[in-house]
Amino acid sequence: MPPSTTTTPTPLKIGSLLPTTGSLAFLGPPEIAGVNLGIKEVNDAGGVLGKPVQVIHRDSGDTKTDIATQSTTALLGQGVSAIIGAASSGVSKTVINQITGAGVVQFSPANTSPDFTTWEDKNLYWRTAPSDVLQGKVLGNYMATCGAQTVGMIVLNDAYGTGLQKNVKEAFEAAGGQVVAEELFNEGDSQFSSQVDKVIAAKPDAIALITFDQAKSIVPLLTGKGIKPTQLFMVDGNTSDYSKDFKAGTLKGAQGTIPGTFAKEDFKKKLLAIDPALKDYSYAGESYDAVNLIALASEAAKSTKGTEIAQQLKGVSEVGEKCNTFPSCVTLLREGKDIDYDGQSGPVTFSDKGDPTEAFIGIYEYQDDNKYAPSKEEFGKL
Repeated sequence: MPPSTTTTPTPLKIGSLLPTTGSLAFLGPPEIAGVNLGIKEVNDAGGVLGKPVQVIHRDSGDTKTDIATQSTTALLGQGVSAIIGAASSGVSKTVINQITGAGVVQFSPANTSPDFTTWEDKNLYWRTAPSDVLQGKVLGNYMATCGAQTVGMIVLNDAYGTGLQKNVKEAFEAAGGQVVAEELFNEGDSQFSSQVDKVIAAKPDAIALITFDQAKSIVPLLTGKGIKPTQLFMVDGNTSDYSKDFKAGTLKGAQGTIPGTFAKEDFKKKLLAIDPALKDYSYAGESYDAVNLIALASEAAKSTKGTEIAQQLKGVSEVGEKCNTFPSCVTLLREGKDIDYDGQSGPVTFSDKGDPTEAFIGIYEYQDDNKYAPSKEEFGKL
């Protein structure tokens, strides 16, 4: 590769704010592996602006704790230019003003709340996960195509849950269906019998579970009262491996949606080389793409300053020569060419608000071992 035309006295430093504890801790390993794989490939190719990229990992916890604020303070104190995270929309809301107010890029691989589209973020907030306007549209329509005429919903009462609930409901009703029950619970709740009983009493054809790991408690309550797994539809917050949580067959035929295209086999192998213990790959591609886009924008800006990186993120994602790895893209950039990065998560083309304008939503089906397998993909534009 041609050497960088500009070298930096200050290496690009990226922080990660991803969950190793709390109700989304199951998403941490694939996201952290995606970040580490991206960093490894960037540094194997010579780094950014002549220096290896540094990465600092910190736990985001969840909204029941103040871990995210403490971790963000620590990362900002160490001079990061960008922070990848948080995974939870609710957690990101607690730190977005702190991060963007410091002139640092916040780049989430998994935030889906529509609220971030209009957030006053100084153009420093970006994400590779599409807004739940798209996931909600796909899930609402899909339940209707599966034959459901009525739906009940059990929903986490936070930015993520209620935002997704609204979009699922709109799409399902537009497809001719009726939402007959909507029961909310709060983060930290441990009893869900009341919500389950009210939803079952409405006798819905299908039940949408918009939760995080609370599904471990909710699913047995539903199936114990006669709800078939084929009636259950899950979302990215709870579509995970339940092979150690439920007896075989508990979830057989249940389905779930996760934003992003299915992880390709060669990408999975690279991730497993980084973390051999990985069980799923949710948002690994989005995390990997976040690293590459930040690194490429830094090269394009000829700067490691957060505000200058942010100004180049949209440009490296659209209209130019297609490329999908850091080495191939950075070679084009150093030759003075415009690039259009397409990543592991999909085409990644940003709006002026920092949102992906088009994306895949993967639909997965649970097998007899309570693990989910790819079923089909839906492509949509926002």
